[in-house]
Amino acid sequence: MKRATSLVCLFLLLTGTIASAERDLVPTLDNQPDVCPDQPPEPEWMRNTEARDAYKRLLVQQIYRFQSMERIVDAQSCACATRYPSWQAAEAVYFDRYSSADYWRVVEATSDFRRQANELRKQAMPICEAAGNW
Repeated sequence: MKRATSLVCLFLLLTGTIASAERDLVPTLDNQPDVCPDQPPEPEWMRNTEARDAYKRLLVQQIYRFQSMERIVDAQSCACATRYPSWQAAEAVYFDRYSSADYWRVVEATSDFRRQANELRKQAMPICEAAGNW
């Protein structure tokens, strides 16, 4: 009986501690990056994209990611300005080639840019790790 009472007390203590810890969690909307804290924000139009058009935003994000990896590899440098320039070049590619494309063409392009970025990432990662920007 003594052991059962001890287990119940331990359970209550742990449950109270966990519940207290959960109450103390404060969600934050601050999304400060770990590296290159002055990264340019996404363009306003992207942040205001309706949920049903989120696939378009994802394409621009993947174009930007691909361009970033490509710049790092080409320059053999991972300076913040190289890795995180303005979004203008990615926007230009999107508006020139994909803004009027149908859903499936955008999805296919997103996949292509993601694949290309992932390939370049293998070369860019060591460059950025050496610079402390990964």
